[in-house]
Amino acid sequence: MSLFKARDWWSAALGEGEEFDQGCLCVGDVDNSGTGHDKVVVGSYMGMLRIFSPHANTKTSEGGPAEALLLEVQLHNAIVQVEVGKFVSCSDLLHLAVLHPRKCSIFSVSGTAGNVEHGDQYQLKLVYEHNLKRTVCNMTYGAFGGVTGHSLCIQSMDGMLMFFEQDSYTFGRFLPGFLLPGPLVYNPRTDSVLTVSSARQLESYRYETLAVATEAESRQDPDLNPKTGGKRLTPDWTCVLGEQALDLCVPSYSHASSSVFVLGERNLYCLRDNSHIRFMKKLEFNPSCFLPFASVTDGTTNLLLGNHTNMLLVYQDVTLKWAAQLSFVPVAVRLANFPEIKGVVVSLSSDGHLLCSYMGTDPSFFSTPKVDAREADYEQVDAEMKKLQRFIREASRTQGTGGGGAPLKQLVKTLHTTCCPPALFWFDGGFRCALCSSGVPRVLQARFSLPLALLCVPSSPAKTTKFKITVDTNQPPVDLNAVFPEFAVKSEDKDGNSLAFQFLSGAKVTVLASRTSQRYRIQSDRFEDMWMVVKELVQRFDQHFSKLGVKDFKKSFSGPLPLQEYFLSVDHHFQLRVSAQQYQDLLSERAVQFRAIQRRLLTRFKDKTPAPLQNLDTLLDATYSQVMALAEAAEQNRALLQEAFVRLRGATHLLVLLLTLWQGLSPDQTAILEATLLPLLQDTPQLGWEESCDAAVSHLLRSCLSRSPKDQATSLAQQGGPVLGLPRDTARLKKHIALMCDRIGKGGRLTLASEANVPVQVQVQNLAAPGESGRGGGRREERKEGGRRVREEGGGREVNGAS
Repeated sequence: MSLFKARDWWSAALGEGEEFDQGCLCVGDVDNSGTGHDKVVVGSYMGMLRIFSPHANTKTSEGGPAEALLLEVQLHNAIVQVEVGKFVSCSDLLHLAVLHPRKCSIFSVSGTAGNVEHGDQYQLKLVYEHNLKRTVCNMTYGAFGGVTGHSLCIQSMDGMLMFFEQDSYTFGRFLPGFLLPGPLVYNPRTDSVLTVSSARQLESYRYETLAVATEAESRQDPDLNPKTGGKRLTPDWTCVLGEQALDLCVPSYSHASSSVFVLGERNLYCLRDNSHIRFMKKLEFNPSCFLPFASVTDGTTNLLLGNHTNMLLVYQDVTLKWAAQLSFVPVAVRLANFPEIKGVVVSLSSDGHLLCSYMGTDPSFFSTPKVDAREADYEQVDAEMKKLQRFIREASRTQGTGGGGAPLKQLVKTLHTTCCPPALFWFDGGFRCALCSSGVPRVLQARFSLPLALLCVPSSPAKTTKFKITVDTNQPPVDLNAVFPEFAVKSEDKDGNSLAFQFLSGAKVTVLASRTSQRYRIQSDRFEDMWMVVKELVQRFDQHFSKLGVKDFKKSFSGPLPLQEYFLSVDHHFQLRVSAQQYQDLLSERAVQFRAIQRRLLTRFKDKTPAPLQNLDTLLDATYSQVMALAEAAEQNRALLQEAFVRLRGATHLLVLLLTLWQGLSPDQTAILEATLLPLLQDTPQLGWEESCDAAVSHLLRSCLSRSPKDQATSLAQQGGPVLGLPRDTARLKKHIALMCDRIGKGGRLTLASEANVPVQVQVQNLAAPGESGRGGGRREERKEGGRRVREEGGGREVNGAS
């Protein structure tokens, strides 16, 4: 058990759905038993009044500790506060004062000894009550003016202090400048009433001043001249706190100590009776309640302080002496003496958890048992080692298969896919599955294509569009409804000459089949949206004619390459990258300015001699607004940049597909072209698509697409290269892409095998982020065996080609 945890001595759960607050708990010998042992009085906002006499031998159950409950009464009104004191004239007995929203009742609690096993009986009798004309907030009691017994002072919600001397009403006074009620306490040493006003200052009013201030009998506007000739009510002294107070307390255990404790929202104050501050403690948590109590050291005071982290802290002035963990947030805390134990901490939560606890720890009677030491059995250890080695050998032999020798592919049963957002409809399907069979991990990787119906729905054909692409074939026109049967049901054209696809993002792509020629036109208002439809159309043509047994089917693209349309996507993506860099620079500047202003303000605040701020606070607010506006703009630009990169990938895929159809490239050449134009899966602030693509295209232009073998050898022999970064513009990139397409159109062959024929020592640089060092390569002697590696390192040599 933790040492820093409150030890439960007795606890109870007070009903269900009831609410409690700071004034709902008090302790005292309310039944006047004469033993000096306290009883716990709890009242709830639901009007339920309970009195407990806790005992250590009381067992809790589902219905609560019934044996400790002396009295439970349901009153007609909500209970705001309960107090125990001498509230009846000509009597030294203690009575119970119960404050309701519109009434204050004084009760006597009496017990009758029982003659049977059920125990004593307790009764609650009403002595007198005060019906109030105003809704009340809280109350305090004391010997106001030196009278015998305890008088009551009740504060209303509109700022009136109503004084009652036992069963008679004395007078009422309105507090000046009142807005909201605050905590209220009586100081018997100065015969004053203390409260915290809405001006966030502690105010002290002498009882004598309140009694003679006849002008405060009615609420007056402070801006108007008084209508009567009476005395105005003014506080004896004030102390500015700068924050709202949660509670006030004037300890009465020692007359030598003249202290007033104020619990604020962030600070704890201790003041003398003349408003001078003794000490102040800045709190690093949100307090909920506190209670000063006597200290064994002269001149100091101990405090119990609860906070919203379920902690109960013990301070000696400003020094933390102990910390105990509770199971709830306390809203009220008291100290009580019971027959078995003295100084018990009584705490109450807002939902009715009443706990009597003490701090420290219980003695532990557990002793660690002795462990019988035995010598190791080497034969048994050797047998276990051989068994484990046999398992390892069997697992190594069965690597590549699933459990029981079954192929790994049979272990994959189902696959759950999620359709990506419409802007990401060209999702490259693939998944990895990590399996574990017989303790040996396996990895299965597969690629697949998503159905087109997941990405788009049939629509009506569009007549006018911005971008058009024509695909030629060597076979007669086919019915588009037969090629796309899942869209033929809802198609408006029953002849099969036109078909329209509307993607989930709203873009529409139309496919038109010529009736007289062997051509198919794909058109749309967005250039990049046509890639998926063109790719799907070509694939389905291959499947359709292969089923018909046509072996010489060919498809081609005869029109000019739409490079200008493609370059629009490139420029749009580049401009967003430039904007992102500009936002980053501006944010850095404003952040530096913001921190500089903060340092200057902190220097002014720490200066012992106050100096004017010289509008630094206004400049701080303006800079903060600029930082927030720039951050929001940068976030919006980042989202647009992600969307632009996805669209650029779609446009690049379409350009690669058109180049493949135009020149009839092989799958290996298409793969090289895709790796060149799509070197990155996503953009990063350190490395973007423009510089990576420019380096890859430049490498192709200096290697397999070069005009002479001498340029190939020169490109391979180049060492190092500049660090990739954001270019100034896209003119060079567009020029290189256009030149690459021109050389491919003139018969250039995309291959990496020629690099293996050049026996020169090269050093390559990876397409990594700027600042990372490249890795050196060795002498290339292999040909087809290292084709995979040559391709990867060829991407690194693109840096040299871009210099």
